[in-house]
Amino acid sequence: MENNVLEQNLRDIITKAFRLDLSHPSMLVFDDHSPLSCRLAEAYKNVLTNAIVINFDETTPEAVRAAIDTLAPGNLVVLVQSGSFRLNEFRFRLELFNRNLAVIEHPHLGRMPEEEHEIYLDSLAYDEAYYHSVGHWLKKKIDSAKQIIVRCDGTELVYDGPFEDAKLNIGDYTGMKNIGGMFPIGEVFTEAGDFSHANGTVKLFAYADADFHVIVPPEPVTVRIENGIIVEAINPPESFTAVLDQIRADELLWVRELGFGMNRAMTKHRRLTDIGSYERMCGIHLSLGQKHSVYTKEGFPKRSSKYHVDVFADITTVEIDGEVVFENGGYTKNIA
Repeated sequence: MENNVLEQNLRDIITKAFRLDLSHPSMLVFDDHSPLSCRLAEAYKNVLTNAIVINFDETTPEAVRAAIDTLAPGNLVVLVQSGSFRLNEFRFRLELFNRNLAVIEHPHLGRMPEEEHEIYLDSLAYDEAYYHSVGHWLKKKIDSAKQIIVRCDGTELVYDGPFEDAKLNIGDYTGMKNIGGMFPIGEVFTEAGDFSHANGTVKLFAYADADFHVIVPPEPVTVRIENGIIVEAINPPESFTAVLDQIRADELLWVRELGFGMNRAMTKHRRLTDIGSYERMCGIHLSLGQKHSVYTKEGFPKRSSKYHVDVFADITTVEIDGEVVFENGGYTKNIA
């Protein structure tokens, strides 16, 4: 990707999603531990004309806090991180949100090898018409859905509604308390109102390991789900068995999140190693384990629940109340 295209992508995020002027007071905190963080930081320096710029490794936690203290509510903070910044007990993004600051966070850039850099940078393109149109269309259908069916080649996973209120991660922060979050974006997610209403089989072409890396086995793994719990994995590779065994040691193999990824820069074959970034790939992802920080369920305590492991369905079609909403690698809604 040419630098001018990358810089335009960042301008679009700031001006269209955040609706801020490029000269709006802002702060960029970055490190130079990876080529991708260096490239992103340089682009942000060129785009943000009124930014405090801080190299995280050349300052102290106290100096970073002091710089944040100079910002006013509504100002923008951009975090460009090869890993994840830590300031002792200072929880970075949460504290920024508590101060009513807008946040663009790019974590774990060091996980992506060089051959994935262009995919990551492409994923930052902000197609406002697509995200808003398809995102709100999906949310409306999910919120009123009586049934959602996820189909793979030879398998069918059926969710009977109702579903939890679908959440949008599409760069539309209208009415939201917190402005911004982790990038790339592009997702609508929900989960079954009653987990016992999720039953069937599904093929998984990829899943996260304990190091938050995306693992792609030679062949998709078929799992059978009864009443919202994985009861069987058919001929799983050792790496997937290890994931299930780790979860099973502490909690049941619940299937919670039903995520509709929307980011068209990432597909089944155009992948990123970092699970947090790849989660937005255009397709369906589920989560395994008891943990979900957004939805509260009786018997699923947020503090003691340990696992939220993203897995990716090898889908052919997805239907909501009999209407095909996803096929041939994309959503069926026409964009005006």
